[in-house]
Amino acid sequence: MYQKKAQLHIQTPDGITFTLELASPLMRFFAWGIDFLVILAITLFLQQFVFRYLFVISEDLSNALYIFLTSAMYLGYAGCLEWFWHGQTLGKRLLGLRVMDRQGLHLQPSQVVMRNLLRVIDSLPLFYLVGGLASFLSPLYQRLGDRVANTVVIALPRFKSPDLSSIVGQKFNSLRAYPHLVGRLRQSVHPAEADIALQALRRRDSLDDEGRFALFEKLANHFQNKVSFPEEAIRNSSSEQYIRNVVEILYEAEGVARRAASKSCSDTL
Repeated sequence: MYQKKAQLHIQTPDGITFTLELASPLMRFFAWGIDFLVILAITLFLQQFVFRYLFVISEDLSNALYIFLTSAMYLGYAGCLEWFWHGQTLGKRLLGLRVMDRQGLHLQPSQVVMRNLLRVIDSLPLFYLVGGLASFLSPLYQRLGDRVANTVVIALPRFKSPDLSSIVGQKFNSLRAYPHLVGRLRQSVHPAEADIALQALRRRDSLDDEGRFALFEKLANHFQNKVSFPEEAIRNSSSEQYIRNVVEILYEAEGVARRAASKSCSDTL
């Protein structure tokens, strides 16, 4: 794996390279600003409707609970959302950012915990000055928490459904006979993988026969390793036709919307 400017390049065991755009420190700051406003709103709500009544009962109890809950919310807000939303908080989700493992592996609970515990240091002395400086000085835009947890924050690519009429043709798509596997395929394929397959189909005529066969054979093996369709679904299809079927499924409107909304980048490799 290597980095260049604001991009992260990850190579799979199949020899396929994915390029992911890294979120800039400024975009990360804006995402944090949204999350800060959410935390502030929750804190004000608790002060208005919970702690003011506890204060009447016991000042010490109210202060103790206030310190405990606000500290837990500050550290736990991002950690809980990043785990349940696959690397996203509300701010990251609104701005199209996501936390992922630096090698593209599954984001582990220990990584989520570590990067969020170190927010205490990254936020010093105020407004994330330490974390902001660390991000600007890092080629991968990593704050201290990211470096320790071996994570990065990427900017999710924005995809629109392309015109597939000249690529997929009118041949019957045998994969559609297995809707449960089609759904699993959509969930397991990263948009960058779908784009590689699409570009291969668009440029197929510029390849010689040997290179064209080798390329689509490798792509077909890659997607079959992700989701294995029954033999009868692919028996009469060439590797290129199989990729045509895969691309048609991945780029139809429902598939694009679903993957853009819920797919974790770290689940792809």
